[in-house]
Amino acid sequence: MATKNRLLPVLAIAALAGAGWWAWQSRQPQGHGEGFASGNGRIEATEVDVATKLAGRVQEMLVDEGAFVSAGQSLATMQIDSLVAQRNEALARQQQAVTGVAQAQAQIAARESDRLAVQAQVVQRESELDAARRRLARSETLARDGASSQQELDDDRARVHSAEAVVAAVRAQVAAAQAAIAAARAQRVGADAAVQAAAATVARIDADMDDSTLKAPRDGRVQFRLAQPGEVLAGGGKLLNLVDLSDVSMSFFLPETVAGRVALGSEARIVLDAAPQYVIPAKISFVASTAQFTPKTVETASERQKLMFRVKAQIDPALLRKHLQQVKTGLPGVAWVKLDTQAPWPDELTTRVPE
Repeated sequence: MATKNRLLPVLAIAALAGAGWWAWQSRQPQGHGEGFASGNGRIEATEVDVATKLAGRVQEMLVDEGAFVSAGQSLATMQIDSLVAQRNEALARQQQAVTGVAQAQAQIAARESDRLAVQAQVVQRESELDAARRRLARSETLARDGASSQQELDDDRARVHSAEAVVAAVRAQVAAAQAAIAAARAQRVGADAAVQAAAATVARIDADMDDSTLKAPRDGRVQFRLAQPGEVLAGGGKLLNLVDLSDVSMSFFLPETVAGRVALGSEARIVLDAAPQYVIPAKISFVASTAQFTPKTVETASERQKLMFRVKAQIDPALLRKHLQQVKTGLPGVAWVKLDTQAPWPDELTTRVPE
């Protein structure tokens, strides 16, 4: 009797262990022959953080968590009071630069007028010099013949020298006028550059003002609101997290002996634990070129079997768009991949999707 009593706990423990093993075994994916392989994984989707480009205060949040948004839709706005002030200042500087261009152009016109006036003086002074030289030549002839005095000859020579000095002076004034024109034109170039710089500043501020309205970079669903109106954020501060439910996949792992047989574009099937009645079609979009996890790189044959490679099965975006309301990320499941392209899918893995 005492022996029987001692056996009862042992039998109970054995029964519990057997039940646990049966439950664990029933949850494992059943094999479908050598033409198929499977791995456990979770549904993943592309996530995008929507952040402010510039530091500032959040003015308004335009969407709530769970909302579906379209690419280009406004999601939040930042206060732009300081940007408006900067833009007004830049516009004033731009107008000032435009005025500077007009002034530089007027300076060019004035300097060109001065040059024309000096050039006219050059012609006049050269005529006077020519007349003085002719008179000197006549005086020299008369002086040799004794018909003119030496004083008159000296006076005519002095007039020639004086006329030559005057001509040299007005020619120098022409060169100065040319230099003044070049300086005025350089000032005009600087004024034009100032106008362009001011216009660029206005354009930059306009771009910053446009960026102050945060827009959805792609279609998706708002997963988290990370900021509230009135909060001050640094540049790059995150306001929202979007998840693109049309870009969904499942990553799973296969041993190296199987992964080497999986080609990109191979057919796959996904069965979720939460909805085992559905079989979701997918395509293999990624196969790792190196082992993703293993205790360590080893060379013995037994340890090489522990090498596992990450594989990604991508769900058709068109199918996902039909069922956006039902798509959930993080759900565990099993991904099946066809290794033999000629093998038909078993009945258990025939495509079955929600209506």
